Amino acid sequence: MINILVVEDDKRLNQAVCTYLNDSGFRAKGCMGAKEAYDELYRNMYELIISDIMMPEIDGFEFARTIRKVNRTIPILFMSAKDDLPSKQKGFQLGIDDYMVKPIELDELILRVRALLRRANIEMERKIAVGNLLLDADGMSAEVDGEEISLTTREFNIIYKLLSYPKKTFSRAQLMDEFWGVESDTSLRAVDVYVTKLRDKLSACDGFQIVTVRGLGYKAVLR
Repeated sequence: MINILVVEDDKRLNQAVCTYLNDSGFRAKGCMGAKEAYDELYRNMYELIISDIMMPEIDGFEFARTIRKVNRTIPILFMSAKDDLPSKQKGFQLGIDDYMVKPIELDELILRVRALLRRANIEMERKIAVGNLLLDADGMSAEVDGEEISLTTREFNIIYKLLSYPKKTFSRAQLMDEFWGVESDTSLRAVDVYVTKLRDKLSACDGFQIVTVRGLGYKAVLR
């Protein structure tokens, strides 16, 4: 199931959006502000963020800017009462993916959410099958030829990320920020260690390889 984080300080709207998303087959978690949202993003994986522009601690623009520093790929949809072109321009310049003006139509929100997820190549069942490898994000499990392979949570998250975006290069810093946290003092070389472990554990996989992009990071290439 797709996990969606809803950041909205209007409690009634937050609950309405989360309820509608949950009833539509998603798993939505509501946060009332940016600090709570940051904590939630560090604890759990989310495939999409729906955020208001107006927040108690910081504005949505600063929130989006911070998210983009940590994760350049997660889709972000803004909900805002601001209908002016400069606000929309600023949001898109910061890297958001869609913008809805309040009051929103919940049916339209679902259509936009599904479109964003399709563009991000994220499937509803949260399973990835590549060759003889099957990854199940809900069960955090990996199987090769039907035999379960033991992966740590961080190992699973890294390979799931790479295979969710085949041919896309992720820098060591991107992977470190997303799966270790922006405040981690661990060396970027830790990413290399984890990739080496993954290559060893998944050596029997016939559908892809993890390719080193010299001086930058890694990408998954399908065979």
